[in-house]
Amino acid sequence: MSNAPLLSVSGLTKHFPIKSGFPIKRTTGAVQAVDGLEFQVAEGESLGLVGESGCGKSTTGRLITRLLEPTGGKISYRGRDITHASRKQMAPIRSEIQMIFQDPYASLNPRQTVGKIISGPMEINNIKTPGGHEKRVRELLEIVGLNPEHYNRFPHEFSGGQRQRIGVARALALEPKLIVADEPVSALDVSIQAQVVNLLQKVQKELGIAFVFIAHDLAVVRHFSQRVAVMYLGKIVEIADREDLYENPRHPYTRALLSAVPEVDVDDSASARSRIRLQGDVPSPINPPSGCRFRTRCWKATETCATKAPPLFQIEGNQPGHLTACHYPDPPSIDPIHGIDRK
Repeated sequence: MSNAPLLSVSGLTKHFPIKSGFPIKRTTGAVQAVDGLEFQVAEGESLGLVGESGCGKSTTGRLITRLLEPTGGKISYRGRDITHASRKQMAPIRSEIQMIFQDPYASLNPRQTVGKIISGPMEINNIKTPGGHEKRVRELLEIVGLNPEHYNRFPHEFSGGQRQRIGVARALALEPKLIVADEPVSALDVSIQAQVVNLLQKVQKELGIAFVFIAHDLAVVRHFSQRVAVMYLGKIVEIADREDLYENPRHPYTRALLSAVPEVDVDDSASARSRIRLQGDVPSPINPPSGCRFRTRCWKATETCATKAPPLFQIEGNQPGHLTACHYPDPPSIDPIHGIDRK
């Protein structure tokens, strides 16, 4: 694995303008969906993005794949700045950055056969394959666990899990280096979520593809991702190695999220379990709080939190690469699940 990151994001920002007025519409505000993200993804690595609905996870995924134009910041892919690259400039890179969408029912064209859906990207990018596109599509169907004989079937003939497998096959068609998976299992039945996650994990290990895995299910993210970034209201509040983040969360919001993960306790530790219930709702991204954006729901908030936004940095006691954005981080010895000292 190269030391240079495959993907590097610095100060990434996306504000959606709010228009009002008639007959002349004026910009009267902006939805601050993503505001100053900093992270990197190495070759073959899986980075999980977690957080509540509306925190900017999906917008981040669309910015990375350049389906949305960033308002500010920088996106570098293999050392090349693609932040504002034109369609022509992005053409040779498009095949290397693919996306798996959240809704398997809306992401497939109902008028096209499975063969056409999967071979479409190869035709658009003028990619020649040994034995032709049909042979390659049948190989991809087999890789994702579908019958190659389904080549001429239409999407409505498949279940949700099978459709998502078709979406995975389409993403693999161009042999990408990076796949952004936008909540790929949230629309599926629990009984088949594990199958799709295991399929993605198998694909990642066998083909060495890097993943940005977007989800709100912390258990799924822990199973799939090597590193995890926690988002709140358009910002990353904590990022760390998977095990370090789950066992030693330093940000109050991360700790609150982890305390809500359902667990089955078979010993007396169940009585010691402490769940953190956050007060209030997530503030509007149109007018986010000053300073720390989590302060309106944080039990540790002070005047400092209202006047100064905490930077994302290495806190004393954290493992290397474990970054936290908090003025008053939790002690490293606090267990987020049971609220007891592990030392």
